[in-house]
Amino acid sequence: MRAARYLIPVIIFMLAIISFNANGLACYTAMLFAWVVVPGLELLIAPDPANLSATEEALAKDDPVYDWVLYSIVVIHIATLFYFLNSMQNHTLTLSDKIGRIMTMGLLCGTFGINLGHELGHRVKPPEKWLARIALMSSLYIHFYIEHNKGHHKRVATPEDPSTARFNEPIYEFWFRSIINCYTGAWKIANRETGKKGKPVFSLHNEMLQVQLIQLLFVVMIYLLFGSTITLYFFMAAVFGILLLESVNYIEHYGLIRKHLPGGKYERPMPEHSWNSDHLIGRLLLFELSRHSDHHYLASRKYQVLRHHDHSPQMPTGYPGMILLALVPPLWFRVMNKKVIEQQVKSAIA
Repeated sequence: MRAARYLIPVIIFMLAIISFNANGLACYTAMLFAWVVVPGLELLIAPDPANLSATEEALAKDDPVYDWVLYSIVVIHIATLFYFLNSMQNHTLTLSDKIGRIMTMGLLCGTFGINLGHELGHRVKPPEKWLARIALMSSLYIHFYIEHNKGHHKRVATPEDPSTARFNEPIYEFWFRSIINCYTGAWKIANRETGKKGKPVFSLHNEMLQVQLIQLLFVVMIYLLFGSTITLYFFMAAVFGILLLESVNYIEHYGLIRKHLPGGKYERPMPEHSWNSDHLIGRLLLFELSRHSDHHYLASRKYQVLRHHDHSPQMPTGYPGMILLALVPPLWFRVMNKKVIEQQVKSAIA
């Protein structure tokens, strides 16, 4: 029953199907749920910092049902993507209808495609890693798991990490810096690993070249099945999903910096180097992504056993509300800069 809670995302898929079959305001059904209903509820419902007991955690950690929930959502997500593409062939759609459907698909790409790719990309089983690639492919962002696992987790909360938002950096500036540097960073990592294997950098032994080929074939398939206009709509949805991911990156680490130790190294990533949110609705919809402090403290920990840490910095609300706040930089700085300074004082005292 505990694992069944993580099937709540199916609600958003159901609302998306309504959006893909509707006209007018109904095309925005899923968007209204995600950006109005959920933030509103998370302002009213108190966060839940409770952790599983040692016995509950041991049982949940090895329960395969939690894994099958992830696998099922990946399948549903890809099926919904093709349903969206097919729905866009309706020649009676108005511009507003198209925008609503594209934004809805982008919401799915960012919320489930990239997020599930993130969770499964941390796994060690090859089938799970391939599912991660498939999920990320829906936003043409497969390179994310390369840079995220081998770059971001090493450099998080340092000036060298493109995915860590700097103090007083507006989200719109962060988008460009993070997207560009994460992509080039993934190439650097893949090139370096290919060289260590003694293989030519420009060869199929290079994981980034594999990524480009997979994504190219996927786009060609969409083009052959649906034509150039639908392919353009797919690109638009993918971009929306990417911006949603980068918005999540922005709120997760804004202004937090690890101490620089003698010898040029940084202290180990700790729970206080990521913003945390225990708001239950967002936790369930995002497979506990908002318990981000524990994720960076121990990246191998599966989503169902992520923990609350009392000394981790807490967001005032859940992820949807924080993203909306970030989109208005003056309000974001007014709320979050004080919290960043408070956290810096706590870290200095510690």
